[in-house]
Amino acid sequence: MPVNSFLDYPLSWKPDKTQLKRPLYLALADLLEQDITHSRLAPGTKLPPQRELADYLDIHFTTVTRTYKLCERKGLIYAVVGSGTFVSPNAARSITISLDGTPQEYIELGFVASFEQCNSMVTPAAQKVAEKKYLSHLFNYDHPTGMPHQKLAGLNWMKGLGIQAEPQQTAIVSGTLNGLAVTLFALFEPGSRIAVDQFTYSNFIELAKTLHIQLVPIDGDLEGMSAEALENQCRLTDIRGLYLMPSCCNPTTVMISQRRKLELAEVIRKQKLILIEDDIHAFLTAGILSDYHQPMYQLVPEHTVYICGTSKSLCSGLRIAYMVFGEAFRQPIQQAIFNINVKSSALDGEVITELILSGRAYEIVAEKRRLALQANDLFYSFFPASDLPHHSPFRLGHPLSFFRWLPIPADRQVPQLLENLQSRGVRVFDSNRFVTAPHGQEHYLRVALSSTKSLDELAQGLAVLREVLWT
Repeated sequence: MPVNSFLDYPLSWKPDKTQLKRPLYLALADLLEQDITHSRLAPGTKLPPQRELADYLDIHFTTVTRTYKLCERKGLIYAVVGSGTFVSPNAARSITISLDGTPQEYIELGFVASFEQCNSMVTPAAQKVAEKKYLSHLFNYDHPTGMPHQKLAGLNWMKGLGIQAEPQQTAIVSGTLNGLAVTLFALFEPGSRIAVDQFTYSNFIELAKTLHIQLVPIDGDLEGMSAEALENQCRLTDIRGLYLMPSCCNPTTVMISQRRKLELAEVIRKQKLILIEDDIHAFLTAGILSDYHQPMYQLVPEHTVYICGTSKSLCSGLRIAYMVFGEAFRQPIQQAIFNINVKSSALDGEVITELILSGRAYEIVAEKRRLALQANDLFYSFFPASDLPHHSPFRLGHPLSFFRWLPIPADRQVPQLLENLQSRGVRVFDSNRFVTAPHGQEHYLRVALSSTKSLDELAQGLAVLREVLWT
């Protein structure tokens, strides 16, 4: 027993010593994982310093170091230089968002769909593809990264979003999330660190956790992630990548300003970071909003993997996304596509190509912009901007976003609030599902505006939300 015993010291975590078997670091890691997944250690809990825990357990502190490193790679905990080690916000639960298992009678304000009433506009293109003489050629293994004419159509589509690239630096994958998985698989290893916004896309959080990739939260403001905070964190921690949604961050609706893009690009070059640019909302932004100048890919093309999904802009059921990447990434990404997908659906790609070449794609986008404007106007009729807290950093955000980021009054208990909404037939998600680090006392709801069958149904859901939230 050490001279300075910690048997009675008030540690935040006291594992059962009798459960420790050799190798000790694995046994200790299992105990930590069990206590986290069974909610005996709450998210955000600060774990004991390594030497104090080692003294309490009467083991060498390097054993605790190995335990913490292993659990960090699993996404269960994270370390902040100078502050300590903490339980990750969503270590104990899956935060993947889907419609699987959602009761049909719910008014869906949680899952962000894509104004599915526009899907009928896709039908003529699908029928035309079915009549093409080369239809059978779409069903084979040829062109695993996308058929040449489909890539050219995609590049033509992205030209309107500000992307200039060559076909050999382009690939077609099965949707945005698939593109993100391909990127992580190709360019990162377990234990790699990727910088993200403090609130970010929940499925990306879950994907990183599955691949044992650590997400490092970076402070930001109305202009997006702070370049200064990113650079400071790079000095403290070995950060390899950066994940951003510059056109419209999910869930906060923040757009990165041109000034901030230039600042971030400088840090990316200086620190040799790999930028993952998820630009699924560019169709709502490029050429529409005056503050939008260009994708970040155009500023740092050799550092960037640009992913442009079509599930929101054209059709959610056609799982197509275009990837554009620097030359250095071409071989590992192509290999990852073959290993993960073998190839993406050429049939889906052909329907999207037909939509683009026929001009129908631009009509669908125009209709979705019109519906998004109506939905946002309806949202603000129930939740006027003047009534939202002025201290909220995301009070307005992207004007055409398919979702809104709504502050929860400080006197509301989040679990009870969500339970009350579900009992009234409304599903919505709170900010805990999107958080990458403890965020103090402020909580939010991400309110989907694009998933109801009609504006009348959306109005019904917003009326219930206002009543439960503000009365």
